[in-house]
Order: sequence, then C-alpha cells, then structure tokens
Amino acid sequence: MNICKALIIADPWIGYILDGSKTWEMRSTSASHRGWFGLIRKGSGAIFGVARLVDTGAPLSQEEMIATFEQHRIPKDKILSGEVAMWNTPWKLADIHRLSSPVPYRHRNGAVTWVELDEDVSKSLAVQLEGQVAATIGHREQPAILQPKRTILNFLKEQLSTKQAPINHRISEISAQIGKVEITQGNIDNHHIYLRSFFDLFPDDAVGGSNRHEKAAREVTLDWGGGETVQTDLDGSKRFFRARGWIRAFFELNNAKAGDSVSVEETSPYCYKVRLQKAH
Repeated sequence: MNICKALIIADPWIGYILDGSKTWEMRSTSASHRGWFGLIRKGSGAIFGVARLVDTGAPLSQEEMIATFEQHRIPKDKILSGEVAMWNTPWKLADIHRLSSPVPYRHRNGAVTWVELDEDVSKSLAVQLEGQVAATIGHREQPAILQPKRTILNFLKEQLSTKQAPINHRISEISAQIGKVEITQGNIDNHHIYLRSFFDLFPDDAVGGSNRHEKAAREVTLDWGGGETVQTDLDGSKRFFRARGWIRAFFELNNAKAGDSVSVEETSPYCYKVRLQKAH
C-alpha cells in the first residue's frame, strides 16, 4: 500500500470520521482522486487516520443535506443558516482506519486541497497499517459462499463439550455476550447502535455494503425484548444493524438515556439478544 496524498480536515469533522459516525466529507467541489489517502487533523501537523475515497456525489440542496445528516453530521441549524452553503458536495469514504500513533508530515508550499506526502511518511503509514487494512480488504472481498467465522458461542460450546460440563450447564442454554457499547444522544436521536468495537465478531456472510443494494447473503435475527424479532443484515461501512425501524421503539421501551449501554448476546448461530443496561 502506497498512500501519497492526504486531506486536511478540521475538528469536529475529523473526529466524526475517525470514530466512524461520518462517512461523507463535504467539500465545495468534486474530486478526481479515488483510493487511499491520509486524514490530517487541522493544525496538528500529523496524520491521524486513513480512508478510501470511493465516490463523489452531485451538489446537494438544503433539503438533501438535512435528510443525509447521518452521513455528514452537519447540524440542521448550520445548513439552514447558510453557513455551510458552499460545502455541499459529498466525498464518500470507506474503510476508515484510525492510526494507533499519529504520523507527522511536512506541509509543502502550494498545497491547496490535497497534500502530497513524502516517501518516508508513506512508508510510516504502510508500516503502521500493515495487516490492519489488509485484513479489512480481505474481509470485504470474501465470496458469499465462504463458511461464516467461528463464533464465540460455538467456541464456548466446544469448550463445554470437551470439558464434560455438568448436566445443569446444558449447552443449548448458553448465550455469550459478544459486546457492549455506551449509547450517545446522537444514537437515540437518529435510531442507531454503533457496533464498531465488536463488529468483527458477527458472521462474515451477514455483513453487506453501505446501501440496501449491497445486502449481505444472510441475515441475523434480533430479539430486542419488544415482541416480534427483527431480521436484518449489517452495514459493513457504518458498522451497525441495517434495519433500524425497531431501534426507536427499543429506546422508547427502555427509556434510554445517553450514557446507558446496549449489550448484544449471541444465543445461537445468526441469532442475537439485544438489551439495554441503565447507567448507574
């Protein structure tokens, strides 16, 4: 991998990109570049992450900007005020990676939009990203016929089988918490649950692309404690459950507040229990 370009992005927008909640970088013009580039935090003199520029869209109207808040994170009041009127062209990002250690760079004179990176900076990025990015690319290019990954639940079942667990510890009743995430007011307002910290524990063939036309080969079943279960695949770009109509009801049912946590347990292959845990 040779990353030779980078883009300077101010706070808070670069923070949203690095935490996965922003996948569109809004600019005043389109771009011809496609592929990997570095994410420079404005004023820091360093690259904090990398991403792939996969496409640029047409300029958006105010109504379109408001409707796509989840992609760009610009608040409605800023859009209506005209403050961001010229920043209406979406640069669509994928495979966003936060660096474990920011990489300093030298800002060349004349750089306006793209910053050209020195060879030593490109090498530093490649060394730090080796394996991490390659693993993600391999995950996305796996054909749908591959067998799903070995899940935590299957691992526990194997362990109990080999250790001859007592009869009152029946394997069929095991469930395994695969992760827990603290929710924010943004999650509550926009009806989503970010699964980034444990996303790789879901089956590969249940992970699709960034839109409904790129649905995964299989779906998972979610028991959210509110009646009928939900069938959905997972959005591999935003790293959350693609179906989200139930999440509003889930938050309302549990009187969710910012700071509460959502736990996800695997109860059987492709089946999960989603529960809210109140903050103390």
